[in-house]
Amino acid sequence: MVNSPAETFSQKVINFFTNLKSPQDLPGNIKVLNPYKDEEVKKIVNDFYNHFFSDNNERVFILGINPGRFGGGVTGIPFTDPIVLEEYCGIKNSLNKKAELSSKFVYSFINEFGGVKKFYSQFFISAIYPLALLSDGKNYNYYDSKELYQHLKPYLISSLHKQINFGARKDIVICLGKKNFSYLNQLNKEINYFENITTLEHPRFIMQYRLKKKDQYIQKYIDTLRSCY
Repeated sequence: MVNSPAETFSQKVINFFTNLKSPQDLPGNIKVLNPYKDEEVKKIVNDFYNHFFSDNNERVFILGINPGRFGGGVTGIPFTDPIVLEEYCGIKNSLNKKAELSSKFVYSFINEFGGVKKFYSQFFISAIYPLALLSDGKNYNYYDSKELYQHLKPYLISSLHKQINFGARKDIVICLGKKNFSYLNQLNKEINYFENITTLEHPRFIMQYRLKKKDQYIQKYIDTLRSCY
């Protein structure tokens, strides 16, 4: 589907997410979480993006790996669990109020940056693969097996093309996670879009392995964000 020039950033995002289809016949014991089938999630997605992205402005993209089962895999909003969705974004919901580590970090740096309104007016945060993946009930990354990556690669390229069309700045993209960078770098050589890729440590890694240095990483994030403008 070709987006109309009259469509806002939010309309393009909502159309993309609410029409996502789960891939079939994934190798191994990999399952997909597709929250966008849920009516409450559809409403959340509409409310969130229409509130923060109802314009035609370009934004710097921040790309994670794929959503987690307690964050975007539940709410439909990347790096946003049901708790911060209410507390920071002002969107009440009846979803299971379980915190996600990555979400905690992301909204900590968003708050320090200047709050959700300022942040989302300049940045769009998403994932290279937009649906949550599970193996034995635990989060799984699109690159965790070569077989899975090769199976998903057409979906990854298609997803990147469609998301870029929302209104991505071409001069820079921020990639979360060093291993994620190696794959985004390969994919970018094929789609030939982003001129520069800046890499930051993944929020989950920081919260799980570098928690004592959380404030330092928040400052690193903020310095990186500010350098984009």
